[in-house]
Amino acid sequence: MNELQGLQYYGTGRRKTATARVSMRPGAGAVKVNGRDLEAYFPSDVLRMVVRQPLVLTETAEKFDIVVNVDGGGFAGQAGAVRHGISRALLEYNSELRERLKGAGFLTRDPRKKERKKYGRAGARKRFQFSKR
Repeated sequence: MNELQGLQYYGTGRRKTATARVSMRPGAGAVKVNGRDLEAYFPSDVLRMVVRQPLVLTETAEKFDIVVNVDGGGFAGQAGAVRHGISRALLEYNSELRERLKGAGFLTRDPRKKERKKYGRAGARKRFQFSKR
């Protein structure tokens, strides 16, 4: 068992403004996010499902204990970043999983970000209210 203790796989995931640093160790399937359990950290079932998607797809859900440090963004962005990081860590563990993960779109960094506010506008695209008189 001593050989497995030093064994660790890393992956960095990003989405919107969120960044997740993921480390995977052989274990029973526990997921800790910022020191809390996955269920305690992410409020909805959908976000927890998003985080587990790469593990379910590759059938490695019960093989690893995952420790995640996530920063920036909101809950949805953080969940996407964690999914991206887990996918990259799984790739480091076994490069043969690449085809499955890539096919599901888990290795692609979602490039969509918030568009900046423009001058003369209420937001990025919204205009101020028009008054005829």
